Amino acid sequence: MSDTAEQEQADQAEPAEPEERRHRRQRERRVAVHRDARRVLARPGFITTLRERIALLDGADELYDLDAPSDMYGNGIVEALEEKTAALLGAEAAAFFPTGTMAQQVALRCWAGRTGNPVVALHGLGHPEMHERNAFSRVSALHPVRLTDAPRPPTADEVRDFEEPFGALMLELPLREAGYLLPTWEELTEVVEAARERDAVVHFDGARLWECTVHFGRPLAEIAGLADSVYVSFYKSLKGYGGAALAGPRPLIEEAKAWRHRYGGQLFQQFPTVLSALAGLERELPRLPEYVTHARVVAAALREGFAEAGLPWARVHPEVPHTHEFQVWLPCDPDTAGEAALRQGEETGTVLFSRAWDAAGPGIAVTEVGVEAAGLEWTADDVKAAVADFAARLALAGSAQGARPQ
Repeated sequence: MSDTAEQEQADQAEPAEPEERRHRRQRERRVAVHRDARRVLARPGFITTLRERIALLDGADELYDLDAPSDMYGNGIVEALEEKTAALLGAEAAAFFPTGTMAQQVALRCWAGRTGNPVVALHGLGHPEMHERNAFSRVSALHPVRLTDAPRPPTADEVRDFEEPFGALMLELPLREAGYLLPTWEELTEVVEAARERDAVVHFDGARLWECTVHFGRPLAEIAGLADSVYVSFYKSLKGYGGAALAGPRPLIEEAKAWRHRYGGQLFQQFPTVLSALAGLERELPRLPEYVTHARVVAAALREGFAEAGLPWARVHPEVPHTHEFQVWLPCDPDTAGEAALRQGEETGTVLFSRAWDAAGPGIAVTEVGVEAAGLEWTADDVKAAVADFAARLALAGSAQGARPQ
């Protein structure tokens, strides 16, 4: 028996690795690659060590008076963050929450009490539908209905012509699962007006609202001011330890704080997370427009690099990113793309694609790309060189996979 035949027989006899274990192993490799990499487009918090995360609070005395009494059950520094967030969003008041999942359930529960209608119209790709285990209906007595499942923001006509009444319209800005997509300013105002024509309140799922100002060409307070209430995250774009805020009219926020207590969000002390949020507002928020602008340079270089590497079908979506994050689509198996990306990082110290690759259809892989401070060092030529290296590894990984039984 030839060596090749023996290997094929061994491959067939070896039991398949459980999916969960395989994904965990790949994630561990991605974390290790990131920690050792010399060049990356972004350094997400989950790949750093505890020591590195604690270092986020270096210079915290510039953010808040560290000789002030510590917070207890939402006072002190927590109230200071709430006031700062409300001012940034142009809202009357804001409430700090440990999670966005809790913040949005509370917001929409409060609105349901005011409108008398627990139905929430939202996008089928929105976070509550995709990632929260039906929490709206199972926990908060809300009834989500989908305006659309199409991979684009909902339209004013879809809001206006929806066949049943709803008390609140929830808009995710940007719509992450569709490629961090945003409507135009005109489209957004038309959608909001359509909801108001139906006597519905408008709530923004603004986990990543902070980075939308470049696309809309409007200040943050003007964007947030279109909605009746807004949720923002402190750990996604701002790199805090966690936490979220709900902003809106003062009566709504006061009621939301009562429900925050009932939901278990009235934590004894929260100063480490709140300090990290203040650090994000001070240090990351001013840089987000720069990240968005450079993400467009990176996206254009990716498109050109793939074309030059003989992969003209490859797609950057959207072609001109709406925020500093976007998608890349390739005509291959996600395991092949993932292996090529990991090997590139392990063997060269350059990480072009840092996140997991998923299947977007038969023979189609998709991943997300984010550009942060580390990515500002990349020129367009740097990106194209990394694409050429990745494409060569992709061809090798594909050949190796094709030689093995499926």
